[in-house]
Amino acid sequence: MSVFLASGLSDFVSDAVDPQVQVDAIGLGAIYALMAVGIGLVFGVLRLVNFAYGQLIMAGAFALAFASDRDWPAGLGIALCFAVVLALSLAMERVVFRPLRTQSAAVMLIATFAIAFLLQSIALLWFGPLGKTATSLAQLNRPVEIGGLDIRKITIVAIVTAVVCLALLVALLSRTSIGLHMRAAAIDSQTARMLGVRANAVSTVSVLIAGMLAAVVAVLLTVQIPTVTPTFALQETIIVLAGVVVGGMTRLVSATLGGFLIGYASGLLGGALPSSQSQYLPSFLFGLVILVLLVRPDGLFSRTRGLVERV
Repeated sequence: MSVFLASGLSDFVSDAVDPQVQVDAIGLGAIYALMAVGIGLVFGVLRLVNFAYGQLIMAGAFALAFASDRDWPAGLGIALCFAVVLALSLAMERVVFRPLRTQSAAVMLIATFAIAFLLQSIALLWFGPLGKTATSLAQLNRPVEIGGLDIRKITIVAIVTAVVCLALLVALLSRTSIGLHMRAAAIDSQTARMLGVRANAVSTVSVLIAGMLAAVVAVLLTVQIPTVTPTFALQETIIVLAGVVVGGMTRLVSATLGGFLIGYASGLLGGALPSSQSQYLPSFLFGLVILVLLVRPDGLFSRTRGLVERV
C-alpha cells in the first residue's frame, strides 16, 4: 500500500513540475486574476460581493456564440460581447446597485443572487439548456512550439492580456483623478462624499471597468470552452470568489494575487491528476482553501501593500 501511494505521489509530482503543465496553469491563473480584479474592484468601492459576475461573463460568451452562428467577423463578435456586457453592467448599477447602496451588505448580496439567477433563467429560456457554440476564435486554441513546448496561442494571449489590463488599471487608480476618487471612496465612502467625491460617478466607473474585464474574460474562456450554456463560467466564478477570500478581499492587489493563485493551483491539479480522477479536482481545490483559511483567515496576502490602498 505504501509503495502504491509513493508511486502515485511520485507520478503526481512529476506531472506537476512538467513545463507544459506549468505554462497552462499560469495561463489559467492569468484569466482567474482578471476575474478577481473585477470582483475585487466592485467590492473595494461598493463593499459588494457581486455573485452575478459570472452571469456577465456568460452573457458576453453568448454574444460571441450569436455572432459566430451568423458568421460575423471575429472583431465584430468581440465588439458585440463588450457592448452586451457593458450594457448589462450599467443597467445593473443603475437599477439595483445604486438604489440599494445605502442598504445593508446582506440586502445587496441577496440582490446579486437574484440578478444571477434572473440572467441564468433568461439565457435558459432564450438559448435552451444545450446553449450555443462559439467557433470564430477557435484558431487561438491551436498550439505553437516555443522552446520545445506546444503552447496554445490562447495561453500566451491570456498572460499578455492580464499583464496589460492590470498595468492599465494600476495606472488609472494611481495617476488619474477618478482613480483617486475611487480609492478615497474605498477607504471611507461617507467622508469621501463630504469632500466632494461624486459617489454615483465612482460607482458607475467601477462597475463599468469590472464589466470590461468580464468581457475580456468571456472572450478568453470562450476560446477554451466553445460550448456556451446558461451555467457557463459559474464554476469558475465560485472558484475565483474563493481565491479572492484566500488572497484577502480588503485590497485589490491581495484579491488579484488570490485569484491568480487559485487559478494556478486549479491548472496545476488539473494537469497533474490522472484523467480518471479529474472529477475530484473541486474537492482537492476547496480542501486546500479550507486549510489556508484555517491558518490565515484574513487571507494569505492581506498585508500586501502596493501602489493602491484598499482598491
